[in-house]
Amino acid sequence: MNAQAQSTNHSDPFMCLALPAKIVAIDPASNMATASVDNVKVEVSLALVDDVALGDYVLVHVGYALNKIDEDEALKTLTLFAEAGLTSNV
Repeated sequence: MNAQAQSTNHSDPFMCLALPAKIVAIDPASNMATASVDNVKVEVSLALVDDVALGDYVLVHVGYALNKIDEDEALKTLTLFAEAGLTSNV
């Protein structure tokens, strides 16, 4: 199977998700932050987003904050994840 056929195969049961996470610490020297999702803290790069502050919500995927999101939208998404059994309560 060629690479193009592999990339358009929609029968793959796995999907990557970007999760909303709250920024709880920032290290401006390294452009890294600590983000919290469901009381799990992860280190994320802030290289792809500007003007991130403590308490902001960002979408996190593979160690990178992709963009800032509205707190209400982040909490709604986290609530849906909890209802689906993907996380604990918000």
